[in-house]
Amino acid sequence: MVALVRTVAYLGLEARAVEVQCSVAPGLPKFNIVGLADKAVGESKERVRAALSSMGLALPPKRITINLSPADLPKEGSHYDLPIALALLAAMGVTDAEQLTDWIAVGELALDARIVASPGVLLAAIHASEAECGLICPKTQGAEARWASEIPICAAPDLASLLNHLKGTQQLPPPEAGEVAEPGRGPDLKQVKGQETAKRALEIAAAGGHNLLMIGPPGAGKSLLASCLPGILPPLTPPEALEVSMVQSVAGTLDDGRISRARPFRAPHHSASMAALTGGGLRVKPGEVSLAHLGVLFLDELPEFQRAVLDSLRQPLETGSVDVARANAHVTFPANVQLIAAMNPCRCGHLGDPALACSRAPRCAADYQSKVSGPMLDRIDLHVEVDPVSAADLALPPPAEGSEEVAARVLSARNRQTGRKERTGVRSNADLDGEGLEEFATPDEAGRQLLMQAATAMRLSARSYTRMLRVARTIADLAGAEQVGRIHVAEALSYRRQAPRA
Repeated sequence: MVALVRTVAYLGLEARAVEVQCSVAPGLPKFNIVGLADKAVGESKERVRAALSSMGLALPPKRITINLSPADLPKEGSHYDLPIALALLAAMGVTDAEQLTDWIAVGELALDARIVASPGVLLAAIHASEAECGLICPKTQGAEARWASEIPICAAPDLASLLNHLKGTQQLPPPEAGEVAEPGRGPDLKQVKGQETAKRALEIAAAGGHNLLMIGPPGAGKSLLASCLPGILPPLTPPEALEVSMVQSVAGTLDDGRISRARPFRAPHHSASMAALTGGGLRVKPGEVSLAHLGVLFLDELPEFQRAVLDSLRQPLETGSVDVARANAHVTFPANVQLIAAMNPCRCGHLGDPALACSRAPRCAADYQSKVSGPMLDRIDLHVEVDPVSAADLALPPPAEGSEEVAARVLSARNRQTGRKERTGVRSNADLDGEGLEEFATPDEAGRQLLMQAATAMRLSARSYTRMLRVARTIADLAGAEQVGRIHVAEALSYRRQAPRA
């Protein structure tokens, strides 16, 4: 007899249909799993054997073959345990094979037959919704699966409860959707004393989703400014929150099915590898740039990152996605991030202070900053100098304007961009391109002349020219102006910095 159970394979944020076929035939006792399975899937036969034994069931002394179809699709992960066990039980006649045809099953089995959590349940639930069938998943992930849609969901704590539910002798309660977590409170801009230019650049970056680089000596407040950014960004819309949660589900970081509308903020250490930043590994998982999707990726001490690692971000920053190519798989993860970077002007950090600077200044600044490639710097819209704060500034009372007031202006500017989304097709000004850029970011005659003069004098690349237009459009949105004017172009150009020459 051959029994069939449906499950899924994960490729990036895509769930592909997989059919688990189980055959129990006469022959020497053996348990084989075929179908391009990795080591975790191959080991599932031992977990399934132990789980059935804990329930008082023994495998029949026959030749058991599990085929994961399609056979040419790589199968990775422990979520195949449950569908393999169900297919085997159906082939043994313990449960009704026909009843399982309307369900997709995912979940890992413990040795005592508990069904434990495995990454990617939200993707499986969305796939089940598209296939118009139910989902069988671990009880601990029922709240996560419920976010997909109102499909039938059977969230079982263990294999025995699941079998009783399928037979009708026990009724498992339907899961409720997880909570929408309240955004956490980060540092407030009132804590930042002085640094008015940097705070203005931060506001522009938040309003348009632009990349920002802060350059200044140690202790000037660069990290504090970056940590204030999530507090002035608008919350995620419901579709965006689901999109971010899908990435977290694949990465296994979605706790208790709790979805948050706060934008992600990721700050990897400068020793992070390329796989950690862009994704990869033996079992391909999203990296920091994908975990920061629709949020902020903060890279502190930018030149301390390996140059190859930094350059690997050039394609994601340009396209909003990252392609991880491997010999056995080609996976694409979303990576629409806002890059915030901070760096010292030189290795000692005190280039502008003759009393503290090292003896190699200013040569050391050129050597240190050259660790970041020109094409990488060209993808950063705003460059701002963060000067040291004097003791007199620190003694002043906190500024009257904090994150709440700035966030209101940012939200107003974002609403203007949302109103243009039907015609531009993009979420923010940082993504404006083509006809949308021509229609909404073209400056008036005075602004155009200034931009042309600056482009010639500063030798702006085509990418830099486009990014200047986007920043100018954001500044105009903050000012409530319909057209980009000379004053908006002038401020946008003030944030463009040329690399130091040796």
